[in-house]
Formats: sequence, C-alpha cells, structure tokens
Amino acid sequence: MKVNTQSVNFSADKKLINFIQRRMDKLDLFYDKVIQSDVYLKLENTSNKENKIFEARVSVPGDSFVVKKQCKTFEEGADIAAASLERQLKKRKEKLRART
Repeated sequence: MKVNTQSVNFSADKKLINFIQRRMDKLDLFYDKVIQSDVYLKLENTSNKENKIFEARVSVPGDSFVVKKQCKTFEEGADIAAASLERQLKKRKEKLRART
C-alpha cells in the first residue's frame, strides 16, 4: 500500500517513516482493497507531554476512514491509530460480506 507521510513543523527521520510504513502495511491483511493512506504528523506547541498528533486517512473504494490520535510519541500514536483502523476495516469487510 502507498503511504504518504507528511510531517508538519518538523522533519521526520527515516526510522519513524519506515515504522509507519510497516505498521500501515499490516492493514492490508484485514482489507485487501485499500487504495492508499495519508499520514500527517503534527507537533503541538504546549508544555503537555502528549503533544504529538498522529492523523491517518485510509482510502478504500467508495469510502475513506480518518483516525486522529494525540500521544506522547508518534510510534504510540501509529499503533493506536492502526488498531482503530483495523477495527473499522474489519467492520466494513463484514458489512460487504453480509450484502453478498
């Protein structure tokens, strides 16, 4: 799957980008018609430790899913968002199976 990663107000290192790519590639196991995913990494200027925002948009035929998580690290945000997207993709697959 093609993952477009954009980091806002900072430059993401290669290790983080590769981690996100691997994590989002696992979504293909749950729903094989994923077209692409867009990931936005943002830093908030607050003194709060949970200042990293991970936002993912996954496009499938006829729909798209958006998940936005705020965590201490981008890796934690990627894991939580991917788990949420897995549930949404499984639910969509079950609905499509029920119709046929």
